[in-house]
Amino acid sequence: MRECCPEAARAGNVRNQTPRVLREHGHVQQPVLDSPDAVPSPSPSASRRERIAAGIRDSSSAGLGIFPLGIALGLLVVQAGLPWWLAPALSLAAFAGSLELLLVAMVAAAAPLAAVALTVFVVNFRHVFYAFSFPLHLVRNRLARAYCVYAMIDEAYAVSASLPAAERSAARLLAMQIASQVYWVGGGLVGVTVGVALPAPIEGLEFALCALFTVLALDAFASRREIPSVLLAAASAVLALVLAPGAALFVALLVFVALLFVRYGVAVRSGTIREVVDA
Repeated sequence: MRECCPEAARAGNVRNQTPRVLREHGHVQQPVLDSPDAVPSPSPSASRRERIAAGIRDSSSAGLGIFPLGIALGLLVVQAGLPWWLAPALSLAAFAGSLELLLVAMVAAAAPLAAVALTVFVVNFRHVFYAFSFPLHLVRNRLARAYCVYAMIDEAYAVSASLPAAERSAARLLAMQIASQVYWVGGGLVGVTVGVALPAPIEGLEFALCALFTVLALDAFASRREIPSVLLAAASAVLALVLAPGAALFVALLVFVALLFVRYGVAVRSGTIREVVDA
């Protein structure tokens, strides 16, 4: 066949030599590949897996505080004489570390329902302000967005706020929040197991919550963008200690909420709130 078709042979030699000749003359850098499978294209599923892995890595820093705090919750449930299943039940129904620790003490003391409702409102009212800058707009699915609202805890907000806007995504956000809840529920189950096995109660577990919020406050202060919030919180605490030392915590929360409203109004008028929403 080669002898019968010299033109085809010469055409094949020219076609085989074309990439080398063109490279020598600087026209192309690489030969054109006819097979579409020769050059791997980026896979959307692989990119999604990378975003999920990044979200899990994001949760690891907060998980170092969430998991031990969950253990403290489980130990408090057992030491308060409550059934062990209350720890995972609270972690799934409420999923709010500070509130759950308070609810354990209030349930053990048989507090009135009105007092429980007021405590839940005051403690979790700060989550309203999280919605101003939490990137819920990235999550399109309704069920996934509902879970994001449900799982919008302090640690998730702090981790999300530290990420650049270009690196945020729905998959990364959901993975971070799911992993955070796994840390919390898992820590509670470990705490219940340890509490049942311990012969005597452990004192000072309540400080775990204070230590966690201290670390979060220091991280916010280091980011410099939230310095005004930290200063407003400090001013609220000082004012409450001066005006109402007997109910300093409750008064400080109310004053801080009022100051945050004022700060939000100033940000809206100045236009800086648009940057937060766009991010």
